[in-house]
Parts: sequence; C-alpha cells; structure tokens
Amino acid sequence: MTSLDHIRNFSIIAHIDHGKSTLADRILEYTGVVSAREARDQYLDRMDLERERGITIKAQTVRIPYTDKDGEKYILNLIDTPGHVDFGYEVSRSLAACDGALLVVDATQGVEAQTLANVYMALDHDHEIIPILNKIDLPSADPDRVRKEIEDSIGLDCTDSVDVSAKTGLNIDKVLDAIVHRLPAPEGSPDAPLKALIFDSWYDSYQGVVVLFRIMDGTLRLGDVIHLMAGNRDYEVVRLGVFSPNAIDVQSLAAGEVGFLCANIKELGHARVGDTITLRDNPADEPVPGFKEVKPMVFCGLYPTEAADYENLKTALEKLQLNDAAFSYEPETSTALGFGFRCGFLGLLHMEIIQERLEREFQVELIATAPSVIYKVDTTDGKTLTIDNPAKFPDGSKVKALYEPYVSMDIHVPTEYVGNVLKLCEEKRGIQKNLGFITTNRA
Repeated sequence: MTSLDHIRNFSIIAHIDHGKSTLADRILEYTGVVSAREARDQYLDRMDLERERGITIKAQTVRIPYTDKDGEKYILNLIDTPGHVDFGYEVSRSLAACDGALLVVDATQGVEAQTLANVYMALDHDHEIIPILNKIDLPSADPDRVRKEIEDSIGLDCTDSVDVSAKTGLNIDKVLDAIVHRLPAPEGSPDAPLKALIFDSWYDSYQGVVVLFRIMDGTLRLGDVIHLMAGNRDYEVVRLGVFSPNAIDVQSLAAGEVGFLCANIKELGHARVGDTITLRDNPADEPVPGFKEVKPMVFCGLYPTEAADYENLKTALEKLQLNDAAFSYEPETSTALGFGFRCGFLGLLHMEIIQERLEREFQVELIATAPSVIYKVDTTDGKTLTIDNPAKFPDGSKVKALYEPYVSMDIHVPTEYVGNVLKLCEEKRGIQKNLGFITTNRA
C-alpha cells in the first residue's frame, strides 16, 4: 500500500487545442507506462469520435508509477479532461476527484475563454494550480507575454511556471517534478470508515456497470459488501482494479487512491455519478459532497426512423446517460414522427456528439428535430409553465407573460475583431456592460 505522502491526484485543464492530450501522451511515455510500441497520438482518447475530431469528450484516468531523481517512488493518478465548454461537466467531475491541476496554456495563443472557465472551477475546489506554457518550440511562441496574461487575467503567480513542448517532449521531467513537489498529497485516513466518490460509470455487457471512484477515507477490499448512499443499495465487490492505462486487478485500495470496481450492478440507475460508496457493516456518517447538478441548455426531439426501434433507442439512451450525466431525456410523442424522446444537452456540439454516439455505438438510426431552448410562461390563471417543446405552448389568449433565457458572459477576442463581435451581439439584443483590454491585442 502506498503511503498518502507518495500519492498525487491531478488533472490537466486547458482551452480546446492547447495540447493537453499531447502532454498526457508525453507523461505516459516518459514514465514508461506506455511503451514505444503501444504509443499513439492522443493515447487517452479512446473513442473513435475523439480521435477523428481531435477533441477529448470523456475524462480518462490513468495510474502512473514514477520515481523521482532522489529515488523516491510515487503514484500519480492523472485524470485527462476535455477542453470544450460543452463537456464542462466532465471537468467538474474530474476536479472533484483531484487535489491539484496542471493549467496548460498555448504559448502562441495565450489565455482563452475556456482556460478561465476551467481555472475558476479548479479554484472553487481550492486546488493548487501549476501553470504550464506549451508549444514553446514554435517560432511564434511568446512565453513572457503569456505569463503576464495569466498573472493579469487569472491572478496566478507565474514565477515558477514550466515551459514545455509537449510535441517534442522538452522539459517533461520538470512537469513531473513540479507535480511531485508542488501539488499537495491527498488527505484522509485508511483506517476511517470507507467514503469514496463515484466520478464516472459506464455499462459493460459482460460485467454490468463499471464504477470509477476516488477513495476519500478508509480502505476497500475485494469481496467487501458496499452500500451506495444515494442509491440505497448493497453490492458485493467482485472485481477491483486500477487503469495503468490498461485494467490491472488489485486486492485492495486505500484513502487517496483512484480505481474501478465491478459488483454485479445490473441496473444502470443504481450507480449514479456523484454518489458515495461506503461499507454496509461500517458505514460513513455522511456522503462526500457531490458536484452540482447540471442544467441542460439546448433541447431537441430524437425519434427512431423505424417505429420498431423505439425500445432499442430507449435502452441506448439509458446506457448513454449513465456514461454522460449531463445529458437528460424524457419520452414524448409527435403526430408526425410517432414515439420518441425529448433530450436536453449542454450545447450544440454536445447534441451532435450524442447523436453520433447513438448511431455508432448503438446502431440506432435517428431523426432529430430543430434544437430549441426552454421558455417560461406565466398564464392568466396564475400558473408558471416551463416549455421545452413548441407543441406544449399554451393558447395565446392564456399567456400573461413570456420569459426566455439569457446569459451573462465574458467574450475574449483579439482586438481586430472587437467591432464585428460588438455588432453581432447588438444584433442579437446584447447589452454591453464594459470593455477592457487584457493585453494590447486581446480584449
């Protein structure tokens, strides 16, 4: 069993395309977890969709054994997270299971919108953050300007930032050094009652539901009978292991460690993400504070092209929702399209990815309706209705007031586009609050 001082749980956060998956590749190669023969680009992006589009959709975990210059042995648990805003929920789940984060910023592009969103999420969890400037080998890289940008816009001290090139592998050893010496070790006691947070789960046709968790307190052994606090069910652990990066079975895991378990969980809804695992015979007093529930922003109807595929679509949606809790659905009928589902997504990219996954992973052919948002209607008889489907809209004579969603947002943009972007916002009924310049060429 590794002592807590020698465990580090961290995630890599960045704006989309700033080189996060490539940095993860280099860390895996440098530490020898992935041999040169197995190595491939974006090693942790397992889904075909991720590889085709060059984006991370699912957070992946990997356990990395690492020995530093002084011969000290460490266990690093890396959780690789997506960069696109539509998968922000994956990031929040990963951060709940970590104690620190590497903030990767492209040295040619500087601080971008998602960089800020992810950093604020990490700061909400009180994480230690190490700034990493990537793509330092490119001729257009300007590390000093980007360091100043990070300090001005985020307020992170960049005197000890690490300059790397994830593509060539330059300074990867310094990144590992920083992880070991600057990120905190996890807290918790292996002897306390078991308390573990489920931060991901998926359905495997041979093993049932596979649960990915981080132990906050206590020790979990193979054969233990566990109790899921929110699901209020008991199961016996039949398989316990870690991903390094392939599954390796272990006999026990203790506080601070990240691993997976199988316990013959047949029902998809019984192992919800955010639930707490404890022991039936020695339960914890209270669950681990979970992460916030997400609200879908965009809605559309999904209908099978063949009416006979309705049950298949229902099963596919259940399995997919277990794997992506930010996605929601409920049954609906349409006069034109028959039986289908009203689905909620975090954004348009999220919607597109879910549709593609349903078609590829579950072989369901779909018809999708035009996306819409939620409206709120006050009726003349004093009720407030939430409308996510135009078909549910009440008769015009009964509508007293109608509300639509709006957002408060920060737009980061190079100075030459400021005029065009302001014009676009005004056309869409935007109200400008203020305008500031982060650097001479970023507003």
